[in-house]
Amino acid sequence: MSSSTAKGKAPANGDASTLPYELPWVEKYRPQTLDDIVGNTETIERLKVIARDGNCPHIIISGMPGIGKTTSIHCLAHQLLGDAYKEGVLELNASDERGIDVVRNKIKSFAQKKVTLPPGRHKIIILDEADSMTAGAQQALRRTMEIYANTTRFALACNMSNKIIEPIQSRCAILRYAKLRDEEILKRLLEICEMEKVEYNNEGLEALIFTAEGDMRQAINNLQSTWSGFGFVSADNVFKVCDQPHPITVQAMVRACLKSDIDAAMDKLNELWDQGYSAVDIVVTIFRVVRTFDEWAVHKMSR
Repeated sequence: MSSSTAKGKAPANGDASTLPYELPWVEKYRPQTLDDIVGNTETIERLKVIARDGNCPHIIISGMPGIGKTTSIHCLAHQLLGDAYKEGVLELNASDERGIDVVRNKIKSFAQKKVTLPPGRHKIIILDEADSMTAGAQQALRRTMEIYANTTRFALACNMSNKIIEPIQSRCAILRYAKLRDEEILKRLLEICEMEKVEYNNEGLEALIFTAEGDMRQAINNLQSTWSGFGFVSADNVFKVCDQPHPITVQAMVRACLKSDIDAAMDKLNELWDQGYSAVDIVVTIFRVVRTFDEWAVHKMSR
């Protein structure tokens, strides 16, 4: 990593009346084409083939939040439909609209709607968080997929594909997204820092990656929140914004345990407890720190 020397952008915590309206960075820098999407290269290549050939099947994309599932579907739809995108795409968040009435009304009426599309293309219905749909709604959806297959394709984004009923899974191409690697998130954060003139240090970027856990959306949101709140992206500022136990404190606790210094370890634990963190917050951070704690290997070799 290399520290930024960019200057000239004041943090967005001044008088609101003097600040122009600006999109959240996660929207401002959302990929517009499949080439712009970070990570999951092999899966994205499959989508590029679909976009090029125009023969789009029903699709299920599964994976953890914030790694580009829904964005990938939108990029694919843009490349398939071009100027007809707005009229030819229906997007629903299945976690909010997950009952059978949504399938019977909104989805069915859109599938029946006549739309002018490029030759050989289909209308696309995007169902975000499709694993939240009720069993009854999924059964109704299966039937709708059969009836309108000649004119409409369904693209489902979900965290866990095993919550989608088997009859729907069997009608879809299933693509699985892995969580993003640290270097992939870092590359995107550096690009945004350069474009937004964000000042940061290496520890701040490491903290953003640590708190994001492979979630690009979380990393970008935390970057913007830290810059807006403090005007500088450092590790301390990131952990204040994210309200997570500081890994340095947890590392000190683990080191004390390695030295069998229980009193020092308990002091660090009580320090976190007194700061108001719950037992779950502390245990989760301990796990994440220990998982990548190099001194474990050193300790084992010395035994």
